[in-house]
Amino acid sequence: MSDRVTHLIHHPYQPPAGFEAPQPGVFKASTVIFANVAAMRARDWKHKHGYTYGLHGTPTTFQLEERIATLEGGGQCLLVPSGLAALAHVNLSLLASGDEVLVPDNAYGPLKALAQAELARWGITHQKYDPMDPQDLAARLGPRTRLVWLEAPGSVTMEFPPLARLAAACRERGITTALDNTWGAGLAFNGFEGGGADIVVQALTKYPSGGGDVLMGSVVTRDEALHLRLRETHMHMGWGVGANDAEAVLRSLPTLELRYRAQDASARELARWFSARGEAAQVLHPALEGSPGHEHWRELCGPQGLAAGLFSVLFRPDLEPRRVDAFCDALRLFRLGYSWGGPVSLAVPYELSSMRSADLGTGRWRGVLVRFSVGLESRADLQDDLAQALRALA
Repeated sequence: MSDRVTHLIHHPYQPPAGFEAPQPGVFKASTVIFANVAAMRARDWKHKHGYTYGLHGTPTTFQLEERIATLEGGGQCLLVPSGLAALAHVNLSLLASGDEVLVPDNAYGPLKALAQAELARWGITHQKYDPMDPQDLAARLGPRTRLVWLEAPGSVTMEFPPLARLAAACRERGITTALDNTWGAGLAFNGFEGGGADIVVQALTKYPSGGGDVLMGSVVTRDEALHLRLRETHMHMGWGVGANDAEAVLRSLPTLELRYRAQDASARELARWFSARGEAAQVLHPALEGSPGHEHWRELCGPQGLAAGLFSVLFRPDLEPRRVDAFCDALRLFRLGYSWGGPVSLAVPYELSSMRSADLGTGRWRGVLVRFSVGLESRADLQDDLAQALRALA
């Protein structure tokens, strides 16, 4: 090679093997180099025996997949670009025209919107069910039902369902269940054993990332055949995650439980404090007695179990939306923003009447609700912030 640029591109130096450090290396690639044609033709993209193309995995993404599978108590894991992509991926892989999917009435809003819009256009019908009533779910299961979504606790309103009984009703009919375990983060309970699910998805955007700066989702299974079906769809869809994003999650995983426990402890104290305030009609937090499904949370997670860093406050019906909005605007440490699980505390107001079905058990909500995500700030400072903002309700 006489040209120095060609020499730079095809430089023969390879660093010595055996380098080891606390954090895995970051490998970025679209193209993967093969030693010869035989190796190229023999390489299998379905299993982690080698590398074929960047979308099918690198050492960095393989490391993260294995660790998330371990965290969730599963055997296999797929990474996708967001938590919503994980939900969409399961639907796209397992449902076809003429099938039906059941979704809890208090599920993550974009999952319901996906069923109402995209899935409906493809000839896939859906029903909403009352997640607090296993009999309601069982009555809705039909010959066309192929997939049932579970979520614990419910989005925004935080009801904790009888997960095992919901999953058992589906298992008796041979229907696949998928659990959104973002709240539990693989720590509060095991989605496969305690929850009874066949598939466990999580928005790694939240607690596993922990920084509020990464979008990523995971799809974890225990059954190899089910995993391979999901993996084939994964290849067809061209899902991929960036190496630097995977690195960020890998770097955050060692502190996951420490952060989760700290945010859980602060959230419980603030939820109890809010419960004693006259402005609240109800404080919704699975670990609080009187919160919907508290007994189910105790049964699954234990009386001293974990419960994340979220709680919601349903304000008195006489406190109209503009006054609750003024309260939110007066917050200084709690910032206004979606998502949760990061270091910054967040608040979001919701008008629940448009988010729940009136004919189901979760449809009888009156008043404005504010969901709080507790970050890593001082608990005392957060309480002071809530107290000063509540004066805006006057």
